[in-house]
Amino acid sequence: MVRIYLTERETQLDRLLKTLHDVEKVRGVTVFRGVAGFGKSGKYHSSHLLDLSGDLPLVVEFFDEPEKVKSILSHLSNGIEAGHIVSWSAVVNA
Repeated sequence: MVRIYLTERETQLDRLLKTLHDVEKVRGVTVFRGVAGFGKSGKYHSSHLLDLSGDLPLVVEFFDEPEKVKSILSHLSNGIEAGHIVSWSAVVNA
């Protein structure tokens, strides 16, 4: 299981989704749009009725077989800023 933390303003989302879907063919991907959050920079991103900045937090989550995930992570580490990818072992129901 992998989570990748981005913001809407970053241009990586479309390229990342295309790679995960078309090239890597992972078993499942979900993109979550956060209401608020902050990261290493300390910049607070939030959603307000009058604030249409389009810079909310995004979490891209995907899963697949452990060896495939390991291979994908080695490719993604070059294009995603350090500290923005979290992964862990998971059990898929059969």
